Amino acid sequence: MPSAPRDAARVRVLPPGVPLITILLGQVLQRFRPIAPTLELSPLVRYGLGGAIVLGAVMGLGYRAVRTMRRTGQDENPWKPTPSIIESGPYRFTRNPMYLQLVIICIGFAIMLRNPWILLLTPVAAWVLQRFAIRPEEEYLERKFGETYLAYKRRVRRWL
Repeated sequence: MPSAPRDAARVRVLPPGVPLITILLGQVLQRFRPIAPTLELSPLVRYGLGGAIVLGAVMGLGYRAVRTMRRTGQDENPWKPTPSIIESGPYRFTRNPMYLQLVIICIGFAIMLRNPWILLLTPVAAWVLQRFAIRPEEEYLERKFGETYLAYKRRVRRWL
């Protein structure tokens, strides 16, 4: 007897682990195969700019996305059921504000740490999130909400 479809996305990575691995791998690569940064910034500027990028991503996208989800009674955990499509808050501009936040955090850390490797690995991190988190989520949402989700996809971009 076939089992009922699971009411949740089949996300195959721990999303916050992707930027963490990206940053750590970038640090290891910079240690053993260093790439000289092309732009020389003072530590104050590097930490100020990089920190502002990270803080902006966390507060402007991540925190607002989680707050919006919780306000609508949803859980930010991608392995939990999604009761409805959210189209408010940062979800008006991007279908994946929490994943976008993770990619932007990589950029902020690349600047703070003067690490070109992290910057070079950031597109790989975005691809991993796209392939193993976003795609399964979108497949689940299309199955569950059909035309409602497809219309949302047509109105709102995946990243920005």
